Amino acid sequence: MASFFQLNEQVAIVTGGGRGIGAAIARRLRDGGAAVAVFDRDADCAEAVATELGGLALTGDVCSESDVGEAVARAEAELGPVSILVNNAGVTGRTDVSWNLGVDEVRQVLEVNVIGPFLFSKAVTPGMIERGYGRIVNVASIAGKEGNPTLLPYSASKAAVIAMTKSLAKELVGKGDITVNSISPAVIRTPILEGMAKSTVDYMLAKIPMGRPGEPEEVAALVHYLVSREASFTTGQCYDISGGRATY
Repeated sequence: MASFFQLNEQVAIVTGGGRGIGAAIARRLRDGGAAVAVFDRDADCAEAVATELGGLALTGDVCSESDVGEAVARAEAELGPVSILVNNAGVTGRTDVSWNLGVDEVRQVLEVNVIGPFLFSKAVTPGMIERGYGRIVNVASIAGKEGNPTLLPYSASKAAVIAMTKSLAKELVGKGDITVNSISPAVIRTPILEGMAKSTVDYMLAKIPMGRPGEPEEVAALVHYLVSREASFTTGQCYDISGGRATY
């Protein structure tokens, strides 16, 4: 029987891979055959997941071009050319109405959620173009499509991620088998929910027809397909994984 979605002899970087959705994605890609570099600002978390997977732990700030460049260089030196990038690292910011937020609070969310994926994509795309192959998946959010109240910076940043995905995908068309896609999860059962106001979480859960949060492993399964060789005619798209919440 044919074996589908194999990632043998491929190297993946998963940002924010030390916990939650990122850790689930890292595990799934390793199980698919990829060598995985786990990038996380928390060195202990990155090391724990990387050790579990027999992969490489990378630590740094996704907003720092030098940190990102060094991380990619180290991954390629120790594991090989990076053919898969999953931009998962992100922050929600404080849950409050927008007029109560400070500019610095908004800026931090935009830096991590938008500049981070930009820098990592910028670092790996030249090599992908040179080799004629690559897969990039950006983790956006249903909030980027619908806008969640009390999460204006987060919603705006994820809308930017979706648009950035579409732009980069079009730039890379014709430069080999290189695809760029995004996913937009709704509420997923991860520790990030603990940092949100209960009223905000309840609002989001109430909008999910399936009546439950998603599991990190369900998100990882979708990412696995999108980074596989079989997903060669899919680029510039945003895939919902929202329990039926998305209306378009």
